[in-house]
Amino acid sequence: MNPNRPPTPDFNFQLSQPSGQLSAFVQAIWSASVQRSESGSVAKRLYSDAGSGIIFNLTDGLSIGGATLPKGVVMLPVSKQATHLSLPSGARLAGLRFHPAIGYGVMGRHYDKPTLLPVPEDHRFNLYETFTELQQQSDLNRQLETLTRWAEQHLNTSHEIPAALDQAMRQIEQQELVGRISELSALSQRQIERLFQHRLGMTPKHYQRILRIKNAILYLKQHSEANLAEVAQQFGFSDQAHMTREFRAIASTTPAKISP
Repeated sequence: MNPNRPPTPDFNFQLSQPSGQLSAFVQAIWSASVQRSESGSVAKRLYSDAGSGIIFNLTDGLSIGGATLPKGVVMLPVSKQATHLSLPSGARLAGLRFHPAIGYGVMGRHYDKPTLLPVPEDHRFNLYETFTELQQQSDLNRQLETLTRWAEQHLNTSHEIPAALDQAMRQIEQQELVGRISELSALSQRQIERLFQHRLGMTPKHYQRILRIKNAILYLKQHSEANLAEVAQQFGFSDQAHMTREFRAIASTTPAKISP
């Protein structure tokens, strides 16, 4: 440790994984804060998961991918590559993370970058009412309860993934070859690709790449001493070099640098 470098401010984080019907739409509800100090910001790497989400940015200075975002309700794009989150001293924020393909069904559109939702466009879900409520709450667990209540009130079966897309995504999750998905579906390969582009903004192949990297990262976080050549084989990479190239492209790091 560099004795001349100020300590990193305390980062407080709470996460809830919904159960029941809500779990079909939301993979996580979270809340975070950074202790107010003079010791700088907190940086976090956000790995790609093919999902999208909403951030309630309760203070100024939040930065995602180098772009500083104003206070308000921020709509997140589908995560195709890793990015960095920088939280300044005193930051307060909360949010929801949708499962892949759910965000488009909820919002009815894709965002190509983190985007502040204009207040006049908040006519469907009353997100800024929730934003005001969150601002008045300092307890992270209360914020989780507020967001869970919002989700339960506004997310319903109309936001579900089309059955054909859900089937294709499950097949990819089971490491089925992308080229064989149409053989197991009533749709053609072209139709499946159009579904992925429409709901996720990516090809089935890219979705498969993201899942491989995501699963390999989770494994390496739990097995830091694992043999990387064996990990590559376990998660469907042709070899260790292929896994390393994919990590650099999707996660902006290498397997050897993944830590618990």
